[in-house]
Amino acid sequence: MVNDLKIAGTRKSLGKSLLYTLPMFLITFLFITGGRPNFSDPSSAIAVLTAFLLVNVLYFLMHFTGKTDRYRAVLFIIFALSLSYTLIHNMLEVRNSMSFSQADILECKIPFCHLVIPMMILPAVFTKSIIFPGSILNGFANISTMIVLWLVATLVLGRGFCSWGCFYGGWDDGFSRFGKKPLIKRIDGLWKWMPFAVLMMVMLTAALSMMPTYCSWICPFKAVTEFEQVTSVESATKAGIFLSLFGGLVIALPIMTKKRTQCSFLCPLGAINTLSNKITPFMIKIDKNACNECFKCVETCPLYALTRDDIKEGKVSMFCSKCGKCVDACSKNAIHYGIKGVPAGTLKNFSRNLFLFVSFLFMAIFSAGSIIASFQGLLKLIF
Repeated sequence: MVNDLKIAGTRKSLGKSLLYTLPMFLITFLFITGGRPNFSDPSSAIAVLTAFLLVNVLYFLMHFTGKTDRYRAVLFIIFALSLSYTLIHNMLEVRNSMSFSQADILECKIPFCHLVIPMMILPAVFTKSIIFPGSILNGFANISTMIVLWLVATLVLGRGFCSWGCFYGGWDDGFSRFGKKPLIKRIDGLWKWMPFAVLMMVMLTAALSMMPTYCSWICPFKAVTEFEQVTSVESATKAGIFLSLFGGLVIALPIMTKKRTQCSFLCPLGAINTLSNKITPFMIKIDKNACNECFKCVETCPLYALTRDDIKEGKVSMFCSKCGKCVDACSKNAIHYGIKGVPAGTLKNFSRNLFLFVSFLFMAIFSAGSIIASFQGLLKLIF
């Protein structure tokens, strides 16, 4: 952080950074406290204030240091951990177990997950059925609320949802930051097309079976959320697949490659978000006049969205999740946040400020509830 504050040309004045942070400060205060802060319960007050300060300090540092990914990742990873904690805590409170039974399915008591969305499309169109056993309007993580949140974020951020909204993405993002150098330096870029194959497979199998097959068989995040009770060879096989994929794609490979391999090679929703990059207003652009083709951005991209040919042609592929890691790595300020229709190299500061406000505000509001709940849980354990 100290080095960041010394970088010439990226450091903003204290006054200007505070001015940029003020709208975020006010809006997050309203959302986190409901406009009427209640400090009668000390643990709740501490948790709310901690979450509020965390969000706004990180946003301030983005402006003051000129760095994006470093501070985005802090909140993104905390969001992933806290959401898993909240889900597990709620399930233990309701069921006394992380596993769900057939009765829970029949009573539609399963929290909705955005990864189910691709599998709901064909059954909804052709049979007018919702194949997920959750509540449509009521309760924690209900179907309608989660779909609306994902749809808004996807239309505005595109695949940026994968770095600014997806609470699962923080897991492999976090593990990809272990160690200084990758042990595996190259994986064929063709693998980044695998999520499209997974997407087609789970959409078709879900339509044929009227079940969310990705969730039932290959979702690695069952390891840190809810899972089917192990009562048979089939359910034991599923549990083994979940744990293997989590250990391999979410922990081991991200550590060895320093890339987000689960997001890059498996997630079917990531494929849809990749396509939505074509219609969103924000994108990463390359200023060819400033670029010296050092390719640091290619080396640091966690989602294989950049190649040397992309840099030479002055474009960023649709696989980009707008995490900002390449922008932070560029010493020439040649790769930058941009707005569609605005030429590369122009309005760099305005485009970055606008994108940061929209994307960080979404993540702050989306993550606040689970972060506060996690802080409250930790305080109860300590005191």
